[in-house]
Amino acid sequence: MGKDLADAFPAARDVFQQVDDALGFALSELCFEGPADDLTATLNAQPALLTHGAAVWAVVREQLEQHVCAAAGHSLGEHTAYYAAGSTTLTDAAKLVRRRGQLMYETGVTRPGAMAAILGKLDDSIESLCELATRSSGQVVPANYNTAEQVVVSGEVSGVEKVMELAKKMGAKRAVRLPVSGAFHSPLMDPAEKGFKEAVDATEFGEPAFPVFSNVTEAPSTSAADARDLLVKQLTSPVRWAGGITKMSLQFPDALFVEMGPGSVLTGLLTRIVPSAVGMACGTPSEIEKLLLRAAS
Repeated sequence: MGKDLADAFPAARDVFQQVDDALGFALSELCFEGPADDLTATLNAQPALLTHGAAVWAVVREQLEQHVCAAAGHSLGEHTAYYAAGSTTLTDAAKLVRRRGQLMYETGVTRPGAMAAILGKLDDSIESLCELATRSSGQVVPANYNTAEQVVVSGEVSGVEKVMELAKKMGAKRAVRLPVSGAFHSPLMDPAEKGFKEAVDATEFGEPAFPVFSNVTEAPSTSAADARDLLVKQLTSPVRWAGGITKMSLQFPDALFVEMGPGSVLTGLLTRIVPSAVGMACGTPSEIEKLLLRAAS
């Protein structure tokens, strides 16, 4: 993860080194060499994702920054968006998301839960199915509104399993358990919120240079105070990704959406949310070159 970036671009290599120094251990080695099980553990995956996105931004920033009109990030990615907007330093952001991952992992151990993706059009609302499952089996809530036909639910294992059962009866094409260590973006994460708020309060935030559309509100966040408040609320609130992207596209109808980080999941979701939107994944050296060529033209 990210080794190709570090090998190709000194600016990306420097980002990985800065994060290693900030965290006091070689996260870069874990990213580049694994083992995968350790890298995907929540407390490591979160700073790794931030670092990868920050490394891409370091390479393209000089050419692209003047063109940026807004940013957004899915769950952990919202921290990367605030970093790109200059609201936090790389060192502070890395320490904060490492703490976020630790707290979420610890809470997942003490309050075990599950998450599942519900795919397809339902004959009833996902909210109604969650309410029914909560009453009959265990607490479960919508956690990610990714598209109109892709929602993730989160909560107690029994509640999540009940929603999966109900969803299939209500027309879902698939209901798939996700390989996660806790019930993220649900009330089961309440114990993590206090510790994370303390970490956020201890972190210096500045005014973002451009708006960051919030997972919690779907609206643009334009102040340090908003950033602090919304990043804490995000832990236990659903990620309203589809609504946020829709509102971004309405405000900036001619914008190019650029996904900075590993993979292209969000680029794949983009046209399912806004069919007319144009997006590019930008996580590898070849993708960066394509983006820079497009920016130059």
